[in-house]
Amino acid sequence: MLSQTVTEAAQRFGSRPALVAEEGWSLGFDDLARLSDEVAAGLAERGVHQGDVVALVLPASPEHFVVYAAVAKLGGITAAVNPRLSPVEQRKVLASLFPRWIVSTPALAETFGATLDTGRVVLVEPATSATSMLEEVRACGGVPPLADEPDRPVVIVCTSGTTGTPKGAVFASRQLEFITETDVGPAWGGGGPVLAGPALAHLGPMTKWAGNLRRGATLYVSGSWTAAGALRQMAELGVTVLGGVPTQLALMLREPDLGRYDLSRLRAIVIGGGPAPPALVREARQQFNVPLAVRFSCTEAGIGTGTAFDDPLEDAELSVGRPQPGVSLRIVDAHGDPLPPGEVGEVVLSSPAVMSGYWRAPEATAAALVDDGVRTGDLGWVDERGRLRLAGRATERIVRGGNNIHPIEVEAVLSDHPDVAAAALVGRADPVMGEVGVAVVVPRSGCPAPTLDRLRSFAAERLARYKLPDDLLVVDRLPLTAMDKVDRRALEDMVASPSSTSGPGPEGGPGAGAEPDAE
Repeated sequence: MLSQTVTEAAQRFGSRPALVAEEGWSLGFDDLARLSDEVAAGLAERGVHQGDVVALVLPASPEHFVVYAAVAKLGGITAAVNPRLSPVEQRKVLASLFPRWIVSTPALAETFGATLDTGRVVLVEPATSATSMLEEVRACGGVPPLADEPDRPVVIVCTSGTTGTPKGAVFASRQLEFITETDVGPAWGGGGPVLAGPALAHLGPMTKWAGNLRRGATLYVSGSWTAAGALRQMAELGVTVLGGVPTQLALMLREPDLGRYDLSRLRAIVIGGGPAPPALVREARQQFNVPLAVRFSCTEAGIGTGTAFDDPLEDAELSVGRPQPGVSLRIVDAHGDPLPPGEVGEVVLSSPAVMSGYWRAPEATAAALVDDGVRTGDLGWVDERGRLRLAGRATERIVRGGNNIHPIEVEAVLSDHPDVAAAALVGRADPVMGEVGVAVVVPRSGCPAPTLDRLRSFAAERLARYKLPDDLLVVDRLPLTAMDKVDRRALEDMVASPSSTSGPGPEGGPGAGAEPDAE
């Protein structure tokens, strides 16, 4: 499916820029088709065959997409590894993929170690122009076109690498086709400039690139991301739709020069990849003055739920919307049995986009796939309006004195405080309560750092007493993973010992509000 899309896009859009490098040079749709043919021929000469896993450890650059297209033309399976991971994490991810081939730059190969037991390493120098791109591996001619087989694997998207054992979700042509049809429909054209950040190994770039090709969109690829840089590009390029994770949106809103950028051509914002506090959604609407939609999924599900631009405003503030076309969801208990609306349980998503399974991990696959759906690992409930409302990750639940606390619920309230720019709630072991909640807070610029007493008083009107934070840690910024999500493992390490910033919770310490209220 992907290789056919590359070919047809070249026929439809010709020399229109398909990929633009951070340095300014570009690659047309016709260049993309031609160069990926040559790279496919070169890889075939080296011995890459149909079904081989080719791992990409490359900077965020046009080369990433050219090699991805070339591997698809050979019937191989592309598995991208985030170069922002630490060397140890990169080696763990590569070891889980069992790649036959690894394509990387000399500098990155030194980072992960080019002497891995698995995979022959193909080294390519970073390109300085379209003509110099991937010179080391290109060969004349191309390869015979492969018949499109719906169940042939195309891409592996890694789900971990910062915590736990890495797993690779496998997507075949049929899943990519469904995701593309859901995203852009059958029509071609209509695309404009799209900003691609450094996280090209993520689900979105790896499974939605065919949609960008079908739109004829120009993808601006950058190896780094800053709020000021993204705002500048949006203004210069006339970006009409801003997509990203909530963290990026929050950083843009904190940019001191936000008002100086001409964003008059912006028409909409779409955010996903993590929880968006209601305060962030409201502030983004106010500052950018455009509709905003939220999306929810997990890597294994491909697509999930979302809000529409014309939904009631509160939908994107309180929920992650309703199932997208072709998607169904259910909430299940620990045994996998369905729960009625209003009860919190694990979210299960079903659709033709659900992964085929984890790469070479049958036991993990059997645990994740249930009936026709996949267990997301996220907790949530369906409200009276049919909207999915998240309660956090199943592994992030804090059990305080026998009461369950879902961090996302508390974080949404704390983020509404006028002096708070960002907030996270993490658990810390406690000899009396078992666990207590610690609020990690970033003060809003120009505002005083909030105290624990003020935060508890503010939140007490909307949260049960046992959900209020027992301790407070004030920081300049929340730690982020390589995927620009809040790094909860780092936060747990930060709050592992009782802090001296706030002292014990009110009403006599960590036992405050500790009566076993029913959740």
